[in-house]
Amino acid sequence: MTLELVKGDFNAFFRVPFEVYPSDSPYVSPMRSDLKKYLDPKQNPMLKSGGALEFYVVKRDGRPVARATAHRHLQSNERHGWARTCFGYFDAADDAEAIDLLFAAITDFARRHGDSEIVGPFNLTAMQMVGMVTEGFEHAPTTDMMWHPPHLSAHLQRLGFAARFPMSTWEFTPDTVDPDTLLNSGAREILSSPDWTFAPITRKDFKIRMEEGRLCLNGGFDRNPMFVPLTTEEFRFQAGEMMWVMDPSLAAIIHHKDEPAGVVICIPDLNPFVKHAGARYGIRMLWSWLRGLFTAKRAVIILYSVMPEHQGKGVNAAMLHRVASALRKGGYRTCGVTWIADVNKASLRQMERLGARRLHRTHLFHKGIA
Repeated sequence: MTLELVKGDFNAFFRVPFEVYPSDSPYVSPMRSDLKKYLDPKQNPMLKSGGALEFYVVKRDGRPVARATAHRHLQSNERHGWARTCFGYFDAADDAEAIDLLFAAITDFARRHGDSEIVGPFNLTAMQMVGMVTEGFEHAPTTDMMWHPPHLSAHLQRLGFAARFPMSTWEFTPDTVDPDTLLNSGAREILSSPDWTFAPITRKDFKIRMEEGRLCLNGGFDRNPMFVPLTTEEFRFQAGEMMWVMDPSLAAIIHHKDEPAGVVICIPDLNPFVKHAGARYGIRMLWSWLRGLFTAKRAVIILYSVMPEHQGKGVNAAMLHRVASALRKGGYRTCGVTWIADVNKASLRQMERLGARRLHRTHLFHKGIA
C-alpha cells in the first residue's frame, strides 16, 4: 500500500475526517467555506500580518487518512518570547505510519522556521479553538469546541509529545439553575443601579457592539496565558458570521456610565445543523433547515470577559445571571461553556455556581525539537 504526503490539497484536507471517522461519531466539521477562509493567506489576518502556515494531507492508496496544519503565530511568539510552531486541524485514522509522516512534515516546517518546540492543537490561535480531547470522548461538542477520538492523543504520546496546560469544557442545564443564586452583593448593586446597563448584541448594531466586545476581551484577558490582543480585523474575521446566528437575549455588552465594562457572548449551538448539512452550503443545508435543525435548544457561552478596572465588583455574576435567565425563558435545554484552563480559578468557581458538569478534558501537547 502506498503512502503519500501532499501539501495544499484543500479538497482532500476537508475530506479527511469524513473519510476516517464514523458518521455517528461526535465529530463536527467546520463549514467548508470557513475552513477554506482560515487557510487562505489572502484572507486570514494572522497570515497577512506575518504568520506562516502550511497544510498537509497523508493519503493511503489515494484515500486521505490524516491531516494537519503547521503554522506560526508571529505575534504570539513575539509577545511571549517563544520559538514555537503550532499544529492544528489534526484529524487522522488510527494509522501510525500516516501520522508519523504527517508529523515529520510538521517537524520539518518547525526546523525551517528556526523553532525549538511544537505545540498544539490550535485551530489556529489561542483565541480560537484549542486543545486535544483526552477524556469525555462520548460527549458531543458544541459550536467552538474541539472533539477528537482517543487514538490521536495516544499517537502524540507515542511520538514524544507531553500533555500540558489542562483545560475542560462544561455544560449546565438552565432549568436547574436559579439565576438569583448566582448573584453576590456586587451583582445585586449593579442590577439595581442606573449607572449599569445591558446593551444586547443585535444585527442592527452588531459592528459597534462587537468592537466593544473586542475591547473588553483584550482588557479582561490581557494577563492570561498565551493571550494575544486581537485587532479589529482579527476579531471581525473570527466572529463576523455570529451576526447571523446571534440570539440578542443571550449576548450583550454591559456598560458602566455608557462605557463598555464587560461582554458575554452566548449563541445557539449550531453543531447539529452543521453536522446534518455535511458542513456545506447547498441542498442538504436547506433540508437541514426545513427539518428544524436550525432551531437550537442547546446554547454555548463562547466567552465572557470584564475590563480590569471593573473586575471583582460582581460584573461576571451579573452577566451570568442575565444569560441564565434568558436561557430559561428561551427554553434552552442545555448550555455549553468552551474551554476553561485549570489555572483560571475564578471561572471554575462560576462553573460550580452554575452546577456545570465537565464535558471534555483537554490538553495541549508539547514537544521540544533539536
